[in-house]
Amino acid sequence: MSTSVPGVPTAEAKPRPTVKTWLMAVRPKTLTAALVPVLVGTALAFGLGVGRLVPALAALLGAVLIQIGTNFINDYYDFKKGADTHERLGPVRVTQSGLIAPATVMAGAAVCFALATAVGAYLVVVGGWPIVVIGLLSLLCGYAYTGGPYPLGYNGLGDLFVFLFFGLVAVTGTFYVQAGTVHPAAWWAAVPVGASGTMIIVVNNLRDVTTDVKAGKRTLAVRFGTTAGKAEYALLLGVSFLTPVAMYLAGLAGPWVFLSFLSLPFAVPPLKRVLREQGAALNPALGGTARFQLFYGVLFGLGLYLR
Repeated sequence: MSTSVPGVPTAEAKPRPTVKTWLMAVRPKTLTAALVPVLVGTALAFGLGVGRLVPALAALLGAVLIQIGTNFINDYYDFKKGADTHERLGPVRVTQSGLIAPATVMAGAAVCFALATAVGAYLVVVGGWPIVVIGLLSLLCGYAYTGGPYPLGYNGLGDLFVFLFFGLVAVTGTFYVQAGTVHPAAWWAAVPVGASGTMIIVVNNLRDVTTDVKAGKRTLAVRFGTTAGKAEYALLLGVSFLTPVAMYLAGLAGPWVFLSFLSLPFAVPPLKRVLREQGAALNPALGGTARFQLFYGVLFGLGLYLR
């Protein structure tokens, strides 16, 4: 007599990926971390009169491909390392749930990274050897976030990785491939982008702190406690709103940069939830933080463009 449950792959059955399951693996809500840096870097470039559309679109495509590939790798290694189990509090992960075979997930990551490399080849033609360094480091760290002998996300370095690569590197790199140089305003503009992207990781780590402890995943929330994690979230949010003020006072942006403050209503609900809730109750804060990052990025970018 069969004991299989409809819709759940059995040990004998090979999972058959569908468009829906691949979309689950892509994690669309996380893609704001790839979109916003390119948007802000491009808006600043066009605001300063040095923007170029085709390199900007190539930078966007490359960033999204690296983000998706990194998500696939995280899905695979979090399952292999025991961070994703039946106790998982977040959205369903395709490897752990058996919806896509582990080898297939890794093949998907390889395809994404290969396509990103192809896009990078064009950007190297446009921007020269600095793009080679940026591209190789981005691919390496995308893999090393959960893979390799010293996975960044498992050793408390995930927050720093996101701030650097989805903030400083992504914004200034986007500006560079269009302008051939990096304006001081690009470095400043990268700070709130990296901060808002890191906020997403903080929520994720706060939610998973209990299961991460069991899996030996030493995130900052595990190392220093949930109170410190909540303080980190609030600090990053504060940095996001203080940076436009600093840029205006330094003469690096005009008054339009304060358009970013219109995103404040999107910041309050996830902040309240982060400060008050724990575990699965933080799932809405994850999506809320991603929405805040998107709206903040659009408004901040518009402000930099209008100057």
